[in-house]
Amino acid sequence: MSATSTHSTAGQPGPAHAAEAPTGGRVQLALNVRDVDAAVGFYSKLFGVEPAKRRPGYANFAIASPPLKLVLIENPDSRGEGVTGALNHLGVEVGDSEQVGAATRRLTGQGLDTLTEDATTCCYAVQDKVWVHDPDGAPWEVYTVLADAPASSSAVQTLAGDGDCCTGGKGGSQPEGQAATASSTDRAADHTPAPEAGTLEMTEHGVPLPARTGCC
Repeated sequence: MSATSTHSTAGQPGPAHAAEAPTGGRVQLALNVRDVDAAVGFYSKLFGVEPAKRRPGYANFAIASPPLKLVLIENPDSRGEGVTGALNHLGVEVGDSEQVGAATRRLTGQGLDTLTEDATTCCYAVQDKVWVHDPDGAPWEVYTVLADAPASSSAVQTLAGDGDCCTGGKGGSQPEGQAATASSTDRAADHTPAPEAGTLEMTEHGVPLPARTGCC
């Protein structure tokens, strides 16, 4: 896995950038939950579908209508009452690595700081992705799933709490020499059709922090 952070000084976005906006993807919403089993039961009823993937402390739903990738991450230390601590991260899932690259060019061209990760293992999948942060620090990723990762070699990414993102260490890389293999069922679920400047600091769990100014 390689990660590259860039800071662009390009001018304001214009019509040319809009042409490279992702098409045919779906929004990803990753939530912290206290009890993943209870959350799966609720969201299965809410959207009328069963999870596409279940792992210890983790589940995701590939929802066709509305087009949504819903990710549930068991993180009781972060999740409070109501919406307090509910958000883990946000994203847009796209069809392939070329679309991730196009999103990276578009975002840097619009003057946003980006962090790219190639073949990173997190959330029980091998992914190519690019991260950006909104003005309040909320992390967004544009990503594609390359392969499934077995539960024994991958953990979930969280914005708070203890533990590593995966056995490969920070950033979610697979141990050297160990290739992730795709489960045809899980990979099909993750791919269901859907309507060198500086380094960003990473959390212990693979989600990049926004560039810091001042003490925090």
